[in-house]
Amino acid sequence: MNKYIASVRIRGQIVKMAVFADSMIHARLILEYQFGMNSLASSPVQVNEAGTIKPLTPDQARLAALKRQKDNVAKQIETERDRQKIHRAQQQIS
Repeated sequence: MNKYIASVRIRGQIVKMAVFADSMIHARLILEYQFGMNSLASSPVQVNEAGTIKPLTPDQARLAALKRQKDNVAKQIETERDRQKIHRAQQQIS
Protein backbone atom coordinates (compact mmCIF):
# COMPACT_ATOMS: atom_id res chain seq x y z
CA MET A 1 0.00 0.00 0.00
CA ASN A 2 1.18 3.46 -0.89
CA LYS A 3 0.16 6.78 0.62
CA TYR A 4 -1.53 9.29 -1.67
CA ILE A 5 -2.53 12.90 -1.01
CA ALA A 6 -5.24 14.74 -2.94
CA SER A 7 -7.24 17.93 -2.57
CA VAL A 8 -10.96 17.32 -2.06
CA ARG A 9 -13.89 19.77 -2.12
CA ILE A 10 -16.01 19.40 1.01
CA ARG A 11 -18.97 21.83 1.31
CA GLY A 12 -17.19 24.37 -0.87
CA GLN A 13 -13.87 24.20 0.95
CA ILE A 14 -10.78 22.47 -0.40
CA VAL A 15 -9.18 20.06 2.08
CA LYS A 16 -6.07 17.90 1.62
CA MET A 17 -6.82 14.24 2.30
CA ALA A 18 -4.47 11.27 2.63
CA VAL A 19 -5.47 7.78 1.57
CA PHE A 20 -3.65 4.46 1.40
CA ALA A 21 -4.13 2.57 -1.87
CA ASP A 22 -2.39 0.25 -4.32
CA SER A 23 -2.36 2.70 -7.22
CA MET A 24 -3.28 6.24 -8.15
CA ILE A 25 -6.50 5.06 -9.80
CA HIS A 26 -7.44 3.09 -6.69
CA ALA A 27 -6.81 6.16 -4.51
CA ARG A 28 -8.99 8.27 -6.82
CA LEU A 29 -11.82 5.74 -6.66
CA ILE A 30 -11.65 5.55 -2.85
CA LEU A 31 -11.82 9.34 -2.52
CA GLU A 32 -14.65 9.67 -5.06
CA TYR A 33 -16.60 6.92 -3.33
CA GLN A 34 -16.19 8.56 0.06
CA PHE A 35 -16.69 12.22 -0.89
CA GLY A 36 -18.76 11.96 -4.07
CA MET A 37 -18.12 12.12 -7.77
CA ASN A 38 -16.37 15.27 -9.05
CA SER A 39 -15.26 16.15 -5.52
CA LEU A 40 -11.54 15.90 -6.32
CA ALA A 41 -9.85 19.27 -6.81
CA SER A 42 -6.52 17.63 -7.73
CA SER A 43 -5.36 14.17 -8.73
CA PRO A 44 -3.88 11.95 -6.02
CA VAL A 45 -0.09 12.20 -5.72
CA GLN A 46 2.01 9.42 -4.19
CA VAL A 47 3.94 10.39 -1.06
CA ASN A 48 6.95 8.70 0.52
CA GLU A 49 9.06 9.52 3.58
CA ALA A 50 11.28 11.98 1.69
CA GLY A 51 8.44 13.88 0.01
CA THR A 52 6.13 13.49 -2.94
CA ILE A 53 6.54 11.43 -6.08
CA LYS A 54 5.02 13.05 -9.14
CA PRO A 55 2.63 10.87 -11.13
CA LEU A 56 3.95 9.46 -14.38
CA THR A 57 3.01 11.01 -17.67
CA PRO A 58 0.99 8.74 -19.99
CA ASP A 59 4.11 7.99 -22.05
CA GLN A 60 6.15 7.15 -18.95
CA ALA A 61 3.33 4.99 -17.59
CA ARG A 62 3.13 3.11 -20.89
CA LEU A 63 6.88 2.43 -20.81
CA ALA A 64 6.74 1.31 -17.18
CA ALA A 65 3.89 -1.08 -18.01
CA LEU A 66 5.84 -2.53 -20.94
CA LYS A 67 8.88 -3.07 -18.71
CA ARG A 68 6.73 -4.89 -16.13
CA GLN A 69 5.27 -7.05 -18.90
CA LYS A 70 8.76 -7.88 -20.14
CA ASP A 71 9.87 -8.90 -16.64
CA ASN A 72 6.75 -11.02 -16.15
CA VAL A 73 7.26 -12.81 -19.48
CA ALA A 74 10.92 -13.47 -18.62
CA LYS A 75 9.82 -15.06 -15.33
CA GLN A 76 7.23 -17.17 -17.15
CA ILE A 77 9.85 -18.37 -19.66
CA GLU A 78 12.23 -19.35 -16.87
CA THR A 79 9.45 -21.18 -15.02
CA GLU A 80 8.45 -23.08 -18.16
CA ARG A 81 12.06 -24.07 -18.88
CA ASP A 82 12.42 -25.39 -15.32
CA ARG A 83 9.15 -27.30 -15.65
CA GLN A 84 10.32 -28.90 -18.91
CA LYS A 85 13.67 -29.88 -17.36
CA ILE A 86 11.90 -31.56 -14.47
CA HIS A 87 9.54 -33.34 -16.88
CA ARG A 88 12.48 -34.64 -18.98
CA ALA A 89 14.31 -35.81 -15.85
CA GLN A 90 11.19 -37.66 -14.64
CA GLN A 91 10.85 -39.36 -18.04
CA GLN A 92 14.48 -40.49 -17.97
CA ILE A 93 14.05 -41.96 -14.47
CA SER A 94 10.98 -43.94 -15.51
